[in-house]
Amino acid sequence: MIRLFSRPMPLVFLLAFCTFIPVMMALVRVVQVPTVTWPDDSARLAVAPFAWALHAAAGAAFGITGPLQFALALRRRFGRLHRISGRIFVVAGAVLGLSGLSLLAQVTSISTAIVDIGRGVFGLALLGALGMAMAAIQARDIPRHRAWVIRSYAIGMGSGTIALVFFPIYIISEAPPIGPIFDLIFIGWWTLNIGFAEFLIRRFFPTHTRIPA
Repeated sequence: MIRLFSRPMPLVFLLAFCTFIPVMMALVRVVQVPTVTWPDDSARLAVAPFAWALHAAAGAAFGITGPLQFALALRRRFGRLHRISGRIFVVAGAVLGLSGLSLLAQVTSISTAIVDIGRGVFGLALLGALGMAMAAIQARDIPRHRAWVIRSYAIGMGSGTIALVFFPIYIISEAPPIGPIFDLIFIGWWTLNIGFAEFLIRRFFPTHTRIPA
């Protein structure tokens, strides 16, 4: 089963499945913010509507273009499209990180300090990983570029995939999962995503050899 991660198309579909809920939620927010139709449990974010709208739009673009970066057929047969989607991915990731940090600074937190610290650290880590990915592609080092793209995607979408756990709880309880225990689960899941991405890089996508661009 783990071999699926070394095959581009199964990996693309797996990533799309894992990020389907956060991408759909981000698209809903893209509509809700400008139309002022957000749910009551998100009303506190309205103090920074511009950053919130940017964060939602960037999250949707990042989540959609991310899996496409791992489609080998797209890179080989439609190189121009791959480069365009890659640029969208990088710009969306940068906006996602910056808008997330902006929201962290502007919005009163309802979480424990560990979540706020985690969001700040991971937001900065996303910007750093994107910078490393760009530096690697400029140097024509495709394996290193791919590794940093994987890291970027894991960091950027790591908090979103917790929806696979929290969304069913939200539907059943009709209340957002809030509290110290859920905060620890949130950060732990985010960290687990990043750790799993690092495992995949070391196991299936080594960076010590160069391949043609």
